[in-house]
Amino acid sequence: MATRMANVTSAHAAGGRVSTHRDDGPMLQTVAAPKPLASLSKEKARLLEIIKRKSLLKGSFKLASGATSDYYLDMKPTMFDPEGASLIAEIIYDLLQHEFEIDSIGGLELGAVPIISTVTARSWRGHPLSGFVVRKEKKGHGTDKKIDGNFTPNTNVILLDDVTTKGGSVLQAVHAVRARGATVKQIITIVDREEGATENLKKEGIKLVPIFTKQDLLS
Repeated sequence: MATRMANVTSAHAAGGRVSTHRDDGPMLQTVAAPKPLASLSKEKARLLEIIKRKSLLKGSFKLASGATSDYYLDMKPTMFDPEGASLIAEIIYDLLQHEFEIDSIGGLELGAVPIISTVTARSWRGHPLSGFVVRKEKKGHGTDKKIDGNFTPNTNVILLDDVTTKGGSVLQAVHAVRARGATVKQIITIVDREEGATENLKKEGIKLVPIFTKQDLLS
């Protein structure tokens, strides 16, 4: 996988095309040039508008961490919005452009599922990335897998999340993939509520990369 990513890097530098290989044979892929910073800033600004309009709720809410808050982020209306989903995929895919040793992306159900799906679909036009999901509980039927999708043990992965507070939810995914020998290179979240996730994940040796923080949402 790392070799294939290195080939993609060379194609980026040459502004050309790269031939990749998949299970069903070789295929020519167009590698997009890195986006200008101005374009990325515009996309982030537009995504922030959508999140504020569709997903930022004010009131009294109990969080997954057990704490209470005077605001809540319900990211599903943004993640299932056509423009919102497209912007999330573009921004996260750009963050992954230089992660040449990554074999797949994944995350914990339910929040990470829409992100994984849109990013893997977007990656097809550049360097394809496989995706997987970590279940909170095994299904109890069928394959009864804890990790489902395209996950390979003993590989390098990046985990995705919609909102992080203290990091407890995404740590469930961390522990599950580490139990299968995988190395978590970093975690990308759409919004970090800045309530301890960065510090808690750092103790696990993992960097949290937020697209937005609480300050961005509430300013």
